[in-house]
Amino acid sequence: MRERRVGIIMNGVTGRMGLNQHLIRSILAIRGQGGVALSDGSILMPDPILVGRNQDKIKAIADAHGLSRWSTDLVGCFDNPEDTIYFDAGSTGIREQNVLGAIAAGKHVYCEKPLSTSFQSAMKLATAADKASVKHGVVQDKLFLPGIRKLRRLIDAGFFGRILSLRGEFGYWVFEGDLQPAQRPSWNYRKEDDGGIILDMFCHWQYVLEQTFSAIQSVSCTGATHIPQRFDEAGKPYTCTADDAAYGMFELKGGIFAQINSSWATRVYRDELFSLQVDGTEGSAVAGLRECKVQHRVNTPRPTWNPDLPNSFQFRDQWTAVPDNTEFDNAFKVQWEMFLRHVAADAPFPHTFLDGARGVQLAELAQASWRERRWVDVPEISLDA
Repeated sequence: MRERRVGIIMNGVTGRMGLNQHLIRSILAIRGQGGVALSDGSILMPDPILVGRNQDKIKAIADAHGLSRWSTDLVGCFDNPEDTIYFDAGSTGIREQNVLGAIAAGKHVYCEKPLSTSFQSAMKLATAADKASVKHGVVQDKLFLPGIRKLRRLIDAGFFGRILSLRGEFGYWVFEGDLQPAQRPSWNYRKEDDGGIILDMFCHWQYVLEQTFSAIQSVSCTGATHIPQRFDEAGKPYTCTADDAAYGMFELKGGIFAQINSSWATRVYRDELFSLQVDGTEGSAVAGLRECKVQHRVNTPRPTWNPDLPNSFQFRDQWTAVPDNTEFDNAFKVQWEMFLRHVAADAPFPHTFLDGARGVQLAELAQASWRERRWVDVPEISLDA
């Protein structure tokens, strides 16, 4: 089979997500499996060049994974016509200038979310990519998680009847950094460094809700900075200026009401770090990152409210697991393969920069709702507006 090389400029692989999910579990995994098969019988083989500002870090990562191509000169990488894709998982605050540079160089662009730090900036990138006729995409990994894919399967099969409501819980306790090291970098908790759980997670909730269920029509949100002081990577205390929790409500088209709590200051009492319950007239489901359990109308028990007696119901035992029925690959890798086929063979790829802009829009409107203490409508957007 004929092998086709595709050069990828990978910026931001010194970060946790860029390294683990995008380089190791996606691009290197694709190389390890022998590339991506295309419909014409050829094989697409990604050839990454790693880019970062710290020469020692980027070289160490390249050496550790047997890669010979690395650089600290992003602009110089744009000048190489053999590398046709630019991937950005670097700091959100400098993403606009880097992505605009890639678009000006004629590169196809794939980005982590949030697409940018503001809706205006995100729309600027979407418009620039569209006018330049380069292919563009944004990471929407949670759509490809086994739990959400099983949930989508239930919706397509009509399992729920009319969907009534959704209730989501996401998060875990992020250690402050004094007694135990923090699991997340300190910039996440500084607003001046583009931190905050609303900007981070509402971009996810936008595409999960809209692409799995229905369009978001309005949002109400209250945020909080529950932990006022944390300790940075050097062990020094700092003041937290960004939100570490957000309590959101969403009205969806079709009369569906959704609630999602997001918190880095909560302790987990559920099966997975993310749990979404969907209730419908014919049945309900609880989906996590990997698992999904259901209870149909005909199997719904009849509990009796009586606080004077011990509970006789084992509620969790009354739900049935949705079987895998297929092999679920890494969610980031699945979307990478889709984008590579999109670039090389014009295969469909719906997760564009405009979708990324919608996520940033929702985050901004949620912040406005918190600030103004009111429901905020979510207008439709397009590149023609």
